Amino acid sequence: MKQKETMLNTKENNAHHDDDANDQSIFSMDTPLRADAFELDDDLKIELIEKHFKEIMLILGLDLNDDSLSGTPHRVAKMYVKEMFKGLNPENIPAVKLFENKYQYKNMLVEKNISFHSVCEHHFVPITGKAHVAYIPNGKVVGLSKLNRIVRYFAQRPQVQERMTIQIANMLKETLGTNDVAVLIEADHMCVAMRGVQDITSSTVTAEYSGKFLDIKTREEFIRMVTLEK
Repeated sequence: MKQKETMLNTKENNAHHDDDANDQSIFSMDTPLRADAFELDDDLKIELIEKHFKEIMLILGLDLNDDSLSGTPHRVAKMYVKEMFKGLNPENIPAVKLFENKYQYKNMLVEKNISFHSVCEHHFVPITGKAHVAYIPNGKVVGLSKLNRIVRYFAQRPQVQERMTIQIANMLKETLGTNDVAVLIEADHMCVAMRGVQDITSSTVTAEYSGKFLDIKTREEFIRMVTLEK
C-alpha cells in the first residue's frame, strides 16, 4: 500500500507537466506528496519540525526561555507527525474488515454525524465538521466504526474539503466493492472565520454520489435520513 500510494503520487506530480489532460484528471484527487515523502522516520521528522518551528517562534519575537513556551516547538512537532497529519502516511490506513451479509440486508446503510478535525492546506488552520456516509451492500458489510476511521484517515492531513469528500468516497467504493456510495460533508473553515473575510456563520457543504445514489429518489432518501432528528 505504501509503495502503491507513493507511485500514484509520483505519477500525479509528473502529470502536472504532461500535456495529457486525462492523466492529470485521474490522479488529481491524490494528496500532493513528493516521491520521497516517507524516507524520513517519524522521530527525525519531529526533530526537524521542532527545529524549524522554534525558528518561526523566534522570528515572531517570542521568548522561548519562558516556561510556557519552551516546550512548544516539540509539542507542535509531535502533534503534527503523530496526530494532525498522521493520515499522510499510508502505513496508518485503517484496516477494514468485511463481514458476510448474513441478513441479506439490501437497503441503504447510513452512518451520519461523523465528527472530524482537519487542517486547511492553504493556511494550516483548522477545518471542523461532520461527515455523513452511506452505501448499499453488495454481498458484504463493514463494521460501523471503520466508516468513522476512513473519514478520520483522510481528515488527518492538510486538506481541501472537495478532495477529502472524493477520497472518502473512492476508498469506500474500493473497500466495499460497490459503486453505490454517498458522502456528504458539512464543515467550518477557520481560514474563513479567522482571517480575510472573518465570517463566523458560513459553512461549506460538499457531496459525492455514485452508483444508485445518482438516482434522484435514492439521493433524496439519503438526504432525508441524514437530516432526521434523533
